[in-house]
Amino acid sequence: MNLKIKLLPLLFLGLASVVSAQEIKSEFNKEVKIQKKLSYILDIPKDSKSKLPLVVFLHGSGERGNNLEMVKAHSPFTYKNLIKEPVAILAPQCPADSWWDTDAIYFLVKEISEKYNIDKQRIYLTGLSMGGWGTLKLAGEHPEMFAAVAAVCAPTDRVMQANIHQYKNLNIKLFHGGMDDVVLPENAFNFYQKLHPINPKAELTIFPNDNHNSWDSTYSDPKLYEWMLSQKIKS
Repeated sequence: MNLKIKLLPLLFLGLASVVSAQEIKSEFNKEVKIQKKLSYILDIPKDSKSKLPLVVFLHGSGERGNNLEMVKAHSPFTYKNLIKEPVAILAPQCPADSWWDTDAIYFLVKEISEKYNIDKQRIYLTGLSMGGWGTLKLAGEHPEMFAAVAAVCAPTDRVMQANIHQYKNLNIKLFHGGMDDVVLPENAFNFYQKLHPINPKAELTIFPNDNHNSWDSTYSDPKLYEWMLSQKIKS
C-alpha cells in the first residue's frame, strides 16, 4: 500500500506537464547570410568593344572536382569554331560528391554579367546529364535571366513538373538519346508532355541511335548555336 501512495505524486506530475503545454503560433523572419563558392572557367574574347553574348555551360557528374580543365569535356568549348560570332563561355565546376547548387550559379552569372561587357539580354544556358538537371532547375527558378535554354540528357524531377508554369515563356529545347540507359528517355518525354501544352514553341529532339552521349549530337550541330544566338530577352 505504501508503495502505491509514493508513486501517485509522480503520476500527477506527469499529468501536470501535459496540462501546462502551450501552442505557439509565430513567424520566423530573419536575414540569413550564406557563403557560396564555385570555381569556374570564363572564356572571353579580348578587347571586345561591343557587348558579348554569354553561354553558361553546366557539366555532368563525371567532371566534378577541382580540376577545371575537366569542365571543357563534352562541351561547347569543343565546338567553338561552330559559333559564328564572338561569345563568352562560362563554365563553373561542381564540387566532388555533390549536385549543382543553382543559387550559387545564379549569383555567379549575375556577377560575371556585371563585371564584364556582357549583353544581359543575350545570356544562354545549357548543360548535360547532371548539368542538364541543373539547367532545367536554374531556368525554372530564374526564367527571366535566360534568352534560351538547351538541356541535354537531363534527369527531371517532380518539383520541375509541379512548377512547369515557370517555363511557359522560355525559349527551350530538350535533347535526349533514344537508347540512353543512364538517364532514360522517359525523363525528357514526361517533362515535355507537361511543358508543350503551356509552351508550344518548346522542342524535344530524340537522337534514336544515341545512348547517354547525346551531347555529341547536340553540341556538334551549328544550328544549336544559330538558334541560341538568335534569341534575345525582350526589354
